[in-house]
Amino acid sequence: MPELPEVETVCRGLRKPLEGRRLTKVVQRRPNLRFPIPDRFPERLTGRTVLRVDRRAKFILITLDDDTVLIVHLGMSGRMTIVAAGDAPPPGPHDHVEFETDQGMMVRYCDPRRFGLMDLTTADELKDHRMLKSLGPEPLGNAFNAEALDQALTGKRSPIKAALLDQKNVAGLGNIYICEALYRAGISPKRSAHTVPGKRSERLVREIRAVLQEAIEAGGSSLRDYVQASGDLGYFQHRWKVYGREGEPCQLEGCDGTVRRIVQSGRSTFYCATHQR
Repeated sequence: MPELPEVETVCRGLRKPLEGRRLTKVVQRRPNLRFPIPDRFPERLTGRTVLRVDRRAKFILITLDDDTVLIVHLGMSGRMTIVAAGDAPPPGPHDHVEFETDQGMMVRYCDPRRFGLMDLTTADELKDHRMLKSLGPEPLGNAFNAEALDQALTGKRSPIKAALLDQKNVAGLGNIYICEALYRAGISPKRSAHTVPGKRSERLVREIRAVLQEAIEAGGSSLRDYVQASGDLGYFQHRWKVYGREGEPCQLEGCDGTVRRIVQSGRSTFYCATHQR
């Protein structure tokens, strides 16, 4: 599933072709993705001007000039790519939604597994939307700091990996970047969350921010279906220190450990038991 850096990269790619442009044509080829697409979806969007493209956690938020907000989640295999409408190839079997602008550009949404979603709300109701209302702070925002993480983890007996996957504690973190941040912070993914507050929280917040920023700068990690809105691949997978490196030597200088893989919360966790404590 695309994680925060991938979604942020897609948002940045969508801003230039969408912001300030009018939607001249919206095509919907099926009634549902993970959930039903809202009634009269093309009609409600056609003719509207895009004011801005934002991100909240792993959600893309497209605000229109009538106060409508289009919420998009890419799910497991969704991607949004930009092409000139006149040069667009015929739609494939998994190209479910298209948005054309008055500048002649098309944003095409492809989702082979159909785990993504599209919904409509208003700017006033956005914060109370069922998908967004329980989300924790943005890990790249000012509200996310060691004190906030301490408060979220206090009293929690689950492993720190599971606590970070809980979107109520921190919004947008996923499996890859949690593994990478815990490795950099020297914290075992099996450590009980309630023991992290303090110096460990300070290190962890710092490394979460750093790994997310580095991943965004690299265009995210291309794994299976993910590509940037331009169609280019991300490159951060070439910088992974631990994720997907089971059996390889730990990359930390002076460490003689080996990367292990365990399963937590139904997901693979990669870590070095020698320096992650």
